[in-house]
Amino acid sequence: MVAGALVSLVFLATACTAVPAAPVANSKPVVTGTASARPRTTATPKPTLKPTPKPKPAVPHVTISQVHTADGEVVTVAAFRGPVRYVLHNGSSDPGWAAAQAGVTAGPAIGATERKQLLAAFNGGFKLSAGAGGYEQEGHVISPLLTGYASLIIDRSGEARIGLWGYGAPAPGEAVYSVRQNLQLLVEHGTPTAAAADWYAWGATLGGGEYVARSAVGEDSAGDLLFAGSMSASPEDLAQALAERGARIGMELDINPEWVQLDVASWPGGPLTAELPGQNRPADQFIWGWSRDFITVLAA
Repeated sequence: MVAGALVSLVFLATACTAVPAAPVANSKPVVTGTASARPRTTATPKPTLKPTPKPKPAVPHVTISQVHTADGEVVTVAAFRGPVRYVLHNGSSDPGWAAAQAGVTAGPAIGATERKQLLAAFNGGFKLSAGAGGYEQEGHVISPLLTGYASLIIDRSGEARIGLWGYGAPAPGEAVYSVRQNLQLLVEHGTPTAAAADWYAWGATLGGGEYVARSAVGEDSAGDLLFAGSMSASPEDLAQALAERGARIGMELDINPEWVQLDVASWPGGPLTAELPGQNRPADQFIWGWSRDFITVLAA
């Protein structure tokens, strides 16, 4: 594997490599006129007001939509809504032994308890050997976290957000539990970053082409995460899709067809469906176990 500064054009079958770019009061209404005399008729009794019904509790669910990009590609976007929590899983080979030895509990396969709450699962980022960022799972730092890198941060309650490590992330007092870093930001302030247009900066692809399987994750103004993926897309396509669906910030995850995957259940613990048209891996791959890190979405 040969990596250049921000440029890698090699055939890649088992790993993604990339060199990240350097981070760089309300008023009252006015009443005019004079008050009219009170009417001499008998006042109509006020109706008895019924108490306002309490809102129904939010139900954890996933919404799936497709975004047709300007260059004719189709990107699938999954939005994770309601009370959900996230778990970062260690892959059998990456991070693999290093994370297992550290004592992480979420391993290469989804366990029985987690399966009952499972709403969705999706792939993680590049192999750690690519040097595209650090990795922390369940409080164990497996690869050092790097300043200026896009980071998916999961706290001890299972809530997740995306931030630029060292620039507001972690927040003071934030109970960081797991962190998955991968390259620079793809979306910032609700807009694709300038770097999103430079596809060379986002990892080596099979055949050295721009349009390959790619995935990304974003966060909207409500704090919900959005996954974007396609078997044929450019980095800018992912950024545009996330921004169109309301993401304020976003980052790329893994690329190339072997690794990009999104599986979704209609209800917690229900049967899983592979949601990316043409994805290589079956919907139950993460249940049986997988070689690379991945993230599960669970009903809270």
